Amino acid sequence: MALQDLTPQLRTRLNRMERAVGWFVLLATALLVFGFGYYLHNTAKRKGWFKTRAPYFTFVDRATGLKIGDPVMLMGFEAGRITDVQPQPPDDFDHSVYVEFEIIEPNYGYLWTEGSRTKVDSDFLGKRTLEVTKGTGGHATYIFYPLSELTLADAEKMAAPEKWKLAQDVYDHTGTNLVVPALVPLKKETLARLRPLREKISAFDTREEKKSPTAVWHDRDGSYVRFVRKSNPKANLKANVYWLVADEAPAVSERLDKLVGQVEKALPNILDLTNKIAAVLANSANLTSNLNVVALGAQPAASNLAFITTQLREPGSLGLWTLGTNGTRQADAMLANTAAAFAHADTNLTAVLDNFGRSLDNLADLTSNLNTQVQSNTNMLGSVSKAVTDADDLIQGLKRHWLLRSTFKNSGATNAPPAPRLTSPRDPGAR
Repeated sequence: MALQDLTPQLRTRLNRMERAVGWFVLLATALLVFGFGYYLHNTAKRKGWFKTRAPYFTFVDRATGLKIGDPVMLMGFEAGRITDVQPQPPDDFDHSVYVEFEIIEPNYGYLWTEGSRTKVDSDFLGKRTLEVTKGTGGHATYIFYPLSELTLADAEKMAAPEKWKLAQDVYDHTGTNLVVPALVPLKKETLARLRPLREKISAFDTREEKKSPTAVWHDRDGSYVRFVRKSNPKANLKANVYWLVADEAPAVSERLDKLVGQVEKALPNILDLTNKIAAVLANSANLTSNLNVVALGAQPAASNLAFITTQLREPGSLGLWTLGTNGTRQADAMLANTAAAFAHADTNLTAVLDNFGRSLDNLADLTSNLNTQVQSNTNMLGSVSKAVTDADDLIQGLKRHWLLRSTFKNSGATNAPPAPRLTSPRDPGAR
């Protein structure tokens, strides 16, 4: 039915409905656009699309398990994403695979020139993860301040030189001793130390921070250089992304292969050990069999021993079992005789000791009388000595007598000195 066929009232109501539907569609579209924009904003915020990113690269032996978009971990947290994985040219014999990744702020603040490295770990399924380690010293890999070349005269004329920092390591004339390290404020003391070494320095103003990296640390030159994200051959610019050296762990399959190889090498020894164990078990079985035979043979002896112990349980049964009935009577008689012999020996010993005591008393009386006589007659010892001397003279006279001389032969042993040897007067040695 055509619109002209409707009554004015119906046309008025229809126009109102069309306007309401139009406003509803417009509002729904606005809500849809707002929701989609909110979703995009949250997604961008969650993925760090609005955050500053610092690029890094490393080299690995193979790209297995690494792909663009994989997370990069730092201390267990997701710190960035892999942005590029490419093989190296065929003439590059030192490196195999180039891996570039971005670290989102503020995580790149943990990466320094000393201690920061790239670790590549793998799991059992072949999935590999890229992880960067926290730095331990050195200099920040990137700075976000404009880099400038200054002369020492210009640096001294600046209004606030302490707001500027040195962007290079300055060594002495030998090139081995570090005089002024980078990131030191340009104070008067610093400028005085730099004056005898060089006229121009590289520095940056810490009051003008940028949203993207402006300079990157160059390890070989020991200074910050202007950051170039991508190479531009026309402008003669070469990319200078910072290189984090990789510590690549071997894959699980390689470690399993090594483990299998070690097992194969050790398998002959294991088989030999099992053979020895089997021989030991066989010997143990034979030993137990022999012990069983010995146990069976020892059963009669054990029965006899049990019978004997039963017989010896009563008091005095051991002597009765050992000596018999006659032996016990003889033993009793022998013990009685022994007791009587000891009694007689005791009596005789007592008598002997009594006689010995009387002898000692008599000897004491004799020595006492002799002592009394010696003390009363002082010339007795002189008479005895004279008698001994006269007897010796008599013996010596008998030795010299011609009749008895042969009886007392000279043995040759004497205490007299030997006679001197006779020599000729003409002998020179005699003078």
